[in-house]
Amino acid sequence: MGFSIPHLLVVLAIVILVFGTKRLKTVGADLGDAIKGFRKAVKEGEESQQNVELLEGAVIAEKSKG
Repeated sequence: MGFSIPHLLVVLAIVILVFGTKRLKTVGADLGDAIKGFRKAVKEGEESQQNVELLEGAVIAEKSKG
């Protein structure tokens, strides 16, 4: 049981009537900013994980020398 295009249009019309276009615009902008922040945090997390792996590799290499 899925939603067809006419069903989605009716839901969209009701949402616009309830919230108004200005509020939907600000909600959309806030949602976009949240997604952007999430992507940035994930990217920084991956970079820090790579840095940790490089440091661990360097420590293991140093221990094997000495």
